[in-house]
Amino acid sequence: MKKRAPISDIMTKKVITLNHTDDLETAERIFKSKKIRHIPVVSGEKIIGMLSYTDLLRISFADAVDEDEENVDTVVYNMFTIEQVMAKNLTSVSSTTTIKEVAELLAKKEFHALPVVDNNKLVGIVTTTDLINYLLEQF
Repeated sequence: MKKRAPISDIMTKKVITLNHTDDLETAERIFKSKKIRHIPVVSGEKIIGMLSYTDLLRISFADAVDEDEENVDTVVYNMFTIEQVMAKNLTSVSSTTTIKEVAELLAKKEFHALPVVDNNKLVGIVTTTDLINYLLEQF
């Protein structure tokens, strides 16, 4: 295991994002079709928030919908905007932050994904799943 390996070695570089003007129905479709749990929310190239699938579950009965179901009951989604539901006070890391530092940060906080930002531009996302997969590769 490399002691000083940067997070850029394991982060997802092709980040799926939502625009702050997108609706929650769009977010739900992306979560299900891409089988992901966190989506950075952007305004232009600037990250302004993070939406998690758990955020949607808090305001809806989405967990009662079949995972393979394409149709989503949008009544609740039409009552909120992405900006109202997303996490706003983000912690981010740079691509040169070490994997160990990111692991320590995620272990201490209550979130499971971190945006990776260089020069105020979103360049990746790292999740607890990325860290677990990295650790599994070491064995």
